[in-house]
Amino acid sequence: MKLYGAVDLHGNNSVLVVMDEQDRVVYERRLPNELPMILSELAPYRKNVEAIAVESTYNWYWLVDGLMEAGYSVKLVNTTAVKTYAGLKYTGDEQDARHLAHLMRLGLLPTGYIYPKKERGVRDLLRKRAQLVQCRTAQILSIENLVSRNRGSGISAREDRAFA
Repeated sequence: MKLYGAVDLHGNNSVLVVMDEQDRVVYERRLPNELPMILSELAPYRKNVEAIAVESTYNWYWLVDGLMEAGYSVKLVNTTAVKTYAGLKYTGDEQDARHLAHLMRLGLLPTGYIYPKKERGVRDLLRKRAQLVQCRTAQILSIENLVSRNRGSGISAREDRAFA
């Protein structure tokens, strides 16, 4: 029997769901974000789990790395591309995890690239640098606009060097 796992990941806890081929929930529980506990809860289903879908939230590294090191096939969910059921009045964490497992079973789960662990640090630093450059540029443009609005003219080249 094939099983499909999914994790609705949060800051300090996760909802782990394991479903069968007929979308019946075999296991469902909210767990603290502790890898040993998550692995021990998955252990009884290990042989039959096809893959585990993990939300690509800000804190997914530890969980995806731990599951992959334990031998699980992991799918990193592209959360912005996941469509929710139309017309649902309430959706909770358990419902979200079930939905991810369901999409994975159907082969419709939108996934993202799992960047190699060794290269993530450089990528994260480059992203942060780009963010800081954008912030600096926004601040300089804001000051230039403020001066222009109040003086009726822009900042001279000499004044501009003071910002550089």
